[in-house]
Amino acid sequence: MEIDKEIIEKTTKCNKDFACLNNDKHILCKVKNCVNNKVHFINCSDSYCPYRMTFGYEYVCNCSIRKEIFNKYHI
Repeated sequence: MEIDKEIIEKTTKCNKDFACLNNDKHILCKVKNCVNNKVHFINCSDSYCPYRMTFGYEYVCNCSIRKEIFNKYHI
């Protein structure tokens, strides 16, 4: 997967050392729904991620890299 360097540089809070980009399994939270390529509702088993935010009873991802992966590759 190719992600723009600018997007990677914006992702300053990643505590997983960019595991989504650096391994063959591409470990990612699953995007359940996406609104206008901006709001990404996710299923995430990670109990702590600085980019995971609650939205009512759901979780929203604010990770620039994860959002770009979904928007470009639909995974």
